[in-house]
Parts: sequence; structure tokens; C-alpha cells
Amino acid sequence: MSHQTGIQAGNDVKDAFANAKSGDQYRVIKIVIENEQLTVGATKKASKKWDQEYDSLLLPLLEDELPCYILYRLDSTNNQGHEWVFLSWSPDRSNVRHKMLYAATRATVKKEFGGGHIKNEIFATLKEEMSLSGYRKYLTSQAAPLPLTAAEEELRQIRLNEVQTDIGVDTKQQTLQGVAFPLHGEAVAALERFRDKRINYVQLQVDLEQELIRLCNTEPTELKDLPMRIPKESPRYHFFLYKHSHEGDYLESTVFIYSMPGYNCSIRERMLYSSCKGPLVDMVENNLQIEIEKKLEIDNGDELTSDFLYEEVHPKQHVHKQAFAKPKGPQGKRGIRRITRAPADGEEED
Repeated sequence: MSHQTGIQAGNDVKDAFANAKSGDQYRVIKIVIENEQLTVGATKKASKKWDQEYDSLLLPLLEDELPCYILYRLDSTNNQGHEWVFLSWSPDRSNVRHKMLYAATRATVKKEFGGGHIKNEIFATLKEEMSLSGYRKYLTSQAAPLPLTAAEEELRQIRLNEVQTDIGVDTKQQTLQGVAFPLHGEAVAALERFRDKRINYVQLQVDLEQELIRLCNTEPTELKDLPMRIPKESPRYHFFLYKHSHEGDYLESTVFIYSMPGYNCSIRERMLYSSCKGPLVDMVENNLQIEIEKKLEIDNGDELTSDFLYEEVHPKQHVHKQAFAKPKGPQGKRGIRRITRAPADGEEED
């Protein structure tokens, strides 16, 4: 193992690290540099949940003018054992030599402890950054997207304004993640009744002004009525309980229909309905636990015939056609001889 400053871990550090990784003896381990060697400055045992004793155990270990390393054990685990937070304390009032020494030795401490056990790493110069509040702010900042450059922001706006006409509900790779508009309470209640099979049809619309997905229609709907439920001037989302027989079995299959009547609606409508579709389907399947058998995208209700819906839910299996076998060439007969190299001087061509 390489040591950037030549400073190595003492036996007390190695023993503490071994005990920490093999059990739950320690909640906090403080490591300092003394006599050009890493040594244990203090240890604390766990008595409460990790966040309930974070500030009371960790903050008193910090000195105003001397850096240190703090390893704090979380309650979570991974395949190597408990997960830890590695904190490097380098106060502004510390002298430059100490700051440089601790900065150069930080990698040594991590390698000695084992990077696989460290979930998060924090470098702090103020006690507020070492507190529980500071740690949570760090987690929030890590989860936030990175700031975009001017060029990246311009590209993002271009993509948001694109109208994707070639993407269907079954498309696996989409360039946009979608817009997750919230569902109005009445829409959620209707979908729950639909899930429990108390109703067999739900129609939803996007409220462009309020940026909500609202309930539009829950009329009892048979297959013959379905085409009449499709508006000709505006997009909609439809959930239909398709009752039918297949190979002698009675089935009730949930069909999601996204109706988009071409260019009869505005660009903004087409863009928002297309973007909201994916998050809506994910929420219905994952949160409301409604299993969607088939997802369809149509231009108008005339497409929703009995045969069309049946073939979409139960597509015919295509019979594999055997590839045409290339006939073999004539046996025992060689083709015309071809020159494979230029003749040498004095050598005649055939």
C-alpha cells in the first residue's frame, strides 16, 4: 500500500478498524495524526438510532484548531457490512501545515479502513457542515442534478419543445423522461374503483392551466360503445376493462388507450400529453397496482373494432419461415482459373 505522506496506521487504528467492520461495537471513531502516525483519538458506542445521536456524539470531538478524521456508522448495511460516513475535519483556524498533512493522508485512512464500507464522504471546514443538518444538506445536493452549461440548457429547451410523432406507448427507448403531472383526487379514486372492478372505464384529461391530470368520464362502457368515447378534437387517456373469451377462457384485460387526434389540437397539448403518458402509466402500474395488459395509441375511435382489440391483446404468433437453401455447385468440375498473382519475369501467362 502506498502512503502519500509516509504516515501509516498504528496498531490501535488497525484493531479499531477491524472491530468496526466485523461488528457494531463502535458508532464513532476519531482518527488523528500524532508523531507521524495515525492513531485513535476517541471512540463512541451506539445507544440510539444513528440520526438521534449524530450531533451529540460527533460534534464534541471537533477541535477548533486541529484537523481530524471521523468515521460515523450508519444503521444501514451493504454486502460488506455496516455502512459508514467518512468525514474530514479541517477548520479554517488550523495552520497550513496541518491542513496539508491531513489532506495528503486522507486517502491512506480510506484505504486502511476499506472504501467498500464508506457510503458517503464529507470534507468540512465549519461545524455546521459536520452536523446532522449539514450531512442532510450534503445528501440533498448529491441527489440534485448538476448545473447545466449555457449550451446544455439551450439543448434541453430544444428537446422539450420537440414534437415526437414517432413514439408509441410501447416504445422502449425514449429520449425524454416525461413530465409527472399529479393526479387529481377524483382521478385517483376512479382508478381505484376501476382496479376493484366496480367500474369498467375511466377517461382522464390533462388540465393545461393547473398542470393536473383530471377525471373526465367513468360511464359504463361496452366494447361497442368504446369508439364513441374517443373525442375527435382533443387527446385523452383511457382505461378500459376488456371482457372477452380466448381459447375457451373468459378473461378481463385492462387496456390503456392514448388517443391523439392528429393535428386537430395544439402543439402544446400534443407535447404535454406525450410527455405525461409514461409517468402516468408507471404510477398506475406501480402505485395503484393495476396490471395493464396492452397499451395502445390511436388517432380516432373508429380503429377500436372488436377484431382490432382482440388481435392487439392476443397477437398471432408468426410462423418462422425456413430460409431458402442455396443449391450446391456442380460436383467434380472446377471453374475458370483465375490469376491470383502477377507472372514473374520470363514466366508465361496461361
